[in-house]
Parts: sequence; C-alpha cells; structure tokens
Amino acid sequence: MAFGGASLALAALVLVSCASAVVATQYTVGDTSGWTTGTDYTTWASDKKFKVGDKLVFKYAGAAHTVDEVSASDYAACSSSKVLSSDSTGTTTVTLKTAGKHYFICGVTGHCSGGMKLVVNVAAASAAPAPAPAPTPAADTPDAPDTTPTTKTPSSASSSDATPKSPATAEVTPRAKESSTSGATGLRAAAWAGLALAGLVAMF
Repeated sequence: MAFGGASLALAALVLVSCASAVVATQYTVGDTSGWTTGTDYTTWASDKKFKVGDKLVFKYAGAAHTVDEVSASDYAACSSSKVLSSDSTGTTTVTLKTAGKHYFICGVTGHCSGGMKLVVNVAAASAAPAPAPAPTPAADTPDAPDTTPTTKTPSSASSSDATPKSPATAEVTPRAKESSTSGATGLRAAAWAGLALAGLVAMF
C-alpha cells in the first residue's frame, strides 16, 4: 500500500509539472488603457516575460484602429505596406507561436508615429521535465546454494566389508586329517607285509 501511495504522489507531481509548463499566459495589451494612442507600450512590455504559446489581446474601438503585425524594418518606418497579418474587429487575439521578436503597429495614418506600436521579445517555451522513473521494488534474493563438499566417514561395517578375508582354517584341517589317515593305512600295510614275509621264512 505504501508503494502504491508513493507512485500516485509521483504521478500527480509529474502531471502538475507538465501542466505548469504548457499553461499559456494571456496579456491584455495596455491593460486598462487598451490599444490606443497616448500609451507607452515599450514601458508596458518591459517587465513581462513572453514565451511561445502566450497570447496578446488587443482591445480597441472597432474600425478606429488596426492591429498589424509587420517586419522589423516596417516597424521602424511605421509602414503597413507589407503586413504579415492585420485585423480591425475591435478585439484581436494574437498567439505567439514562434520565439524571437514580434512587431505590431496601428495601420491608421499617424497612429504608429503617435505611439501605437509594440514589440515583444518571445522566449522559447520551457520543456516539461521528464517524469522520474517509478521506483522498482527490490526483488527477493534467492539464498546461495551451499557449495561446501560433504565428506562421508566410512562406517565400521563398510570397513569390515573392505578388509579381505583370510583363508578359512576349516578348509586346511580336513586335508591334514586325510594325510594322517593315509599315513596310518600305509604303516598297517607295511606291518602285514612284514608278518607275511616272516611266515614264509619260518615255513622254509
């Protein structure tokens, strides 16, 4: 929930920043005096910061004056022979679309030389700040696997299995008994043979 609230607050801050960067300012030329003779428009414009997107509103008596946008040279000469735009409806709104200086005069004869002329220096609109990236929640770090090798201790049973068996004594004993029996049998046979030979000698 805390993370969601922080994201909403950040989004709101970005929207407010963007809105403040694109909101245009509307200026009424001459303020309450409007667009007329006898007003110092150089002083009126001196403390204002015009930027691209701002609007100038000229208020005057319709058909009594004009609002002509002209070049720098025609502004200096108070000439409206090559106007960039012109209006005489009584309320003229001009949107400042490009940076740099914009020049305006009244095209009625004698009015420009009488002070109905205005130059505004327009600055480029400030770029909206790039939105800050949303914080990324920290990912859970998996536990590192245990890489310590496990040493197995051989059990006593395994040790006994690994020890080679010595030849069983029981396998040798029958053979020894068999050899003793064979020797006794041979002695008996020799004794009988000796007795038989002695008998034959006695007979002769």
